Amino acid sequence: MQYNMLVKRAGLLIILYCLQFTTTIAQDLQSAKDTLQLSLKETEKLFFEKNLDLLAGQYHIEAQKALIEQAKLWDNPTLTTDQNVYVNHKWFEHSVNSDGSYNGQVFVQVQQLIKTANKRGKLIQMSKTNAEISEWQFKEIMRNLKFQLRKDFFTIDQLLQKQKLFTLEQTQLDKLVTGMKEQYRLGNIAQKDLLRIQAMQLSNKQELLENANDFNDAEAELRTLLQLNESVMIIPLTGSEPIASTSLSAEELVTTAQAQNPSYKLEELQLQYQQQNLAYQKALAVPDVTLAPSYDRNSNYAVNYTGLGISLPLPTFNRNQGNIKNAHWLVKEQETTTSAALLKLSNDVRGAFAKWNATQQLIKSGDAGFEKDYRQLYENITQSYRQRQVSLIEFIDFFDNYKEMHEMQLQLQLNLQLAEQELNYQTGTDIFQ
Repeated sequence: MQYNMLVKRAGLLIILYCLQFTTTIAQDLQSAKDTLQLSLKETEKLFFEKNLDLLAGQYHIEAQKALIEQAKLWDNPTLTTDQNVYVNHKWFEHSVNSDGSYNGQVFVQVQQLIKTANKRGKLIQMSKTNAEISEWQFKEIMRNLKFQLRKDFFTIDQLLQKQKLFTLEQTQLDKLVTGMKEQYRLGNIAQKDLLRIQAMQLSNKQELLENANDFNDAEAELRTLLQLNESVMIIPLTGSEPIASTSLSAEELVTTAQAQNPSYKLEELQLQYQQQNLAYQKALAVPDVTLAPSYDRNSNYAVNYTGLGISLPLPTFNRNQGNIKNAHWLVKEQETTTSAALLKLSNDVRGAFAKWNATQQLIKSGDAGFEKDYRQLYENITQSYRQRQVSLIEFIDFFDNYKEMHEMQLQLQLNLQLAEQELNYQTGTDIFQ
């Protein structure tokens, strides 16, 4: 008697718990005020228009390009002047005597620095490399954000498909529980069988809730990328796209990645910059020349003196040895880093290609009509259980297998989509649109 009472209470708690989960899920998925149905291309268009990280990256590129213009400018000349201010109780005495001679002294000199060893040209090349580095850094930011955007897009689509699956299962279980309650009331089935199905109902509602939470997390991340407020819910529009051809080869993809992968290109450009810096440091060891044409009146052996001064430092003690040695080892360091980056790039591309190839081959090997046939069989099994033609254990086993099969197919499709995007990410270009 006490056992039956505990069983009844447990059944009541399960039903109340299920109702609570249903309410929570409905609130989670219907809380958005606005719904945006977007294809992947439309999502990316919105992303490029609104993302602030990309806008900041573009500003940084323009800032680096301005430094190229600065590097092209010549050094300004220096003007030096000297004249008498107070002489013979007179201020600024600059007059002409009766014999035509001048009173007062004036000195004017213009100095111009002339850089030797093509230092200016080398600085221009370094500035251009810096600007190119900024452009590839921008591409790296864009690559990472696009990968995250597409990952969220396809994940949200999969979660919505799972939500439909769980909702459909819930409808079947709700109908089943309703019928079994009536059969239990009539004394045709045992209470343990009813509670077992109610436990399945609760488990399915729990999966609905967990799926809704995952959906909300992915939606929040996608809204952040698109700079949308929290009241907007995004519904991905995806078609049944055919599986891409396997004509791709790992060797071709590695070659493409060497030219397009931003991470590797940045390592190459850093090596180029260090090589240019080494050449510049060697050029700094060559003395620059300063030309100084001058005019002097009344302070030299000639009344009106015009001369030309030339000055340059003598490289006796400081020949920039330390900076040259530093630049030399920085080149060696970057050569090693670039070689390691090339090896990593090759392995990453080959790994992504192998993952994509294995996934799409697995999908291709499946039977196109399997899911439809399995679905029909599931409905037949459910109907047979209602008619008590199959046992509870057989029904539960088939129910679990069907759900597992369907979830596996959804996950396999997502795995293929993510494998395609990873291959895009590693090669640095859209192999798959």
